[in-house]
Amino acid sequence: MSIHNYIRCFLGILQREIYRFFQQTGRLLAALVRPLVWLFVFATGFRNVMGFPSSPPYTSYVEYDVYITPGLVAMIILFNGMQTSLSMVLDREMGSMKTLFSSPLPRWFLLTSKLIAGAFVSILQSYAYILIATLWIYYRLGTAGLPPWEGYFILLPTLLICGVTLGAMGLFVSSRVRQIENFAGVMNFFIFPMFFVSTALYPFWQIKISSKVMYGLAYLNPFSHVVELIRFGFYAESNLESLIWVICVGAFFLGCAIWGYDATRGTMVKKVGKP
Repeated sequence: MSIHNYIRCFLGILQREIYRFFQQTGRLLAALVRPLVWLFVFATGFRNVMGFPSSPPYTSYVEYDVYITPGLVAMIILFNGMQTSLSMVLDREMGSMKTLFSSPLPRWFLLTSKLIAGAFVSILQSYAYILIATLWIYYRLGTAGLPPWEGYFILLPTLLICGVTLGAMGLFVSSRVRQIENFAGVMNFFIFPMFFVSTALYPFWQIKISSKVMYGLAYLNPFSHVVELIRFGFYAESNLESLIWVICVGAFFLGCAIWGYDATRGTMVKKVGKP
């Protein structure tokens, strides 16, 4: 197979995901409602009682709604990754997965292209939220509450890496779920513990003061490192530890997801002895 065939296949998968996204107008609204409720309601309620002293990447006292913005961006990526995985379960039940896997291109390339396409959709959703959040923070705090302008551009590859990693986790989950009815419960089982036991709402140092057990769980939680990677990206800085953690977790779950799907039948690899 020539490189041209790989490019055409990837662009076809990407075009299908973007077309599906723009056809589902409620999908963008649903993606924005969750983080905006947290920004406008939750952060407003805690604004006067919570704030954090300067710590990297912040150089001064940070308001709570400024602090939780990276975590809410990560929330969008997490939910989109799980929603993309839900579409994989639906495609498997509808039989369209067989059409995808009937391609002569290798299975790992097809699934990776699906993940990257889903990550691009999450980037569109993330920047839509970032635009609203930026206007809100500017209205409240002026330019003092905003990150440097170059951070908005450096954030792009960061969001892509985070989108692929969280999407790979969701893809692995979808490879183990046989029926779409069971996916919602499994998805909630993963999403809410990952979000609340992370640095999306509170920094590492504050979690450590409250509970060392929770600090250990938050530190091991890959979603915490996704949030920190986005947080540092906003301020045009790098966090090497979180970057390595996110890439390693993404590679691991992508490998598990590729193993979990059977290319010839377009479904899960069934365990020996099971029908």
